[in-house]
Amino acid sequence: MTGKKRVLIAALTSGAVVAAIGGGVYLHRQFVFREQCVVRTAGGEEVTLEPDQAANAATIAAVGIRRRLPERAVTIALATAMQESKLRNLLYGDRDSVGLFQQRPSQGWGTREEILDPVYAADAFYDALLQIPRYQRLPLTEAAQRVQRSATPYAYAKHEPAAAALAGALTGRNQHGLTCQLKRGEYRREEMGANGLTPRADTVRRMLLREFGRLSLGGYQPGGVHKGHIAGSAHYEGRAIDVMFRPVNPTQKRRGWAVAQWAVAHAEQLGIATVIYDQKIWTIARSKEGWRDYRHPDGPTDDPTLLHSDHVHIDVVRGE
Repeated sequence: MTGKKRVLIAALTSGAVVAAIGGGVYLHRQFVFREQCVVRTAGGEEVTLEPDQAANAATIAAVGIRRRLPERAVTIALATAMQESKLRNLLYGDRDSVGLFQQRPSQGWGTREEILDPVYAADAFYDALLQIPRYQRLPLTEAAQRVQRSATPYAYAKHEPAAAALAGALTGRNQHGLTCQLKRGEYRREEMGANGLTPRADTVRRMLLREFGRLSLGGYQPGGVHKGHIAGSAHYEGRAIDVMFRPVNPTQKRRGWAVAQWAVAHAEQLGIATVIYDQKIWTIARSKEGWRDYRHPDGPTDDPTLLHSDHVHIDVVRGE
């Protein structure tokens, strides 16, 4: 068989199945438009998720970044959630298991309400993982099993390739490796709040800080901003946030791409319209095209701020 390999995490709803790999990971070809997120690796493989799965995966990765954990820890967490819930925040499970990792209140993981919070659930998983000596050197399925104590201890291994691809993108190592193809929804127009952001943009701000921890944010202020951006900028309407990553260097660039791809993964959930970073742009209006080269409206420049090399720009839809 020739062509790119695609790994589909969600249940197949369209397209033709070409072959199957044990336990529900498929090679397939898509023939019709569907809302989906895709991670493309340098090796030509594609991991495909539905938007809610991508958002949950991005949250798991962001919590790992906040805790300054290695990419291996994020890979283990993602593979575990893929096996336990298919990266869905399930309201049910075996006995009293719920959530992304199917954690059980009766086993001390927290209350049902806490476990159904993806940020709490990811933190709880990492807390347990860090109790395992030398977990990074263990086979993934063994590390995951020591946390989960599952009745199917070897089931995690089959998810490792897809989880590693997701972790590579969502921790920023694989730059612009994740994109989402989405339909633009209907939204109500919102007024700017006291902090200079619309409620929709402020939700993005709060989620960024909760999931990633300390970030340098700009592009808004109480009463709104009135200069410093191009004409018609979403900043003037309180719809945009800039996440600063200065100075521009490889470490900061990796963190920037983690935030940029987090924003794309959460675009459907949060009503995000545009993400710009490192001379690349993603928009929901042209999401089928994925990440595109960004050119400043005023023409060629080598200014890192105008090229968005030192910050991630995120804006939300205006609404009607």
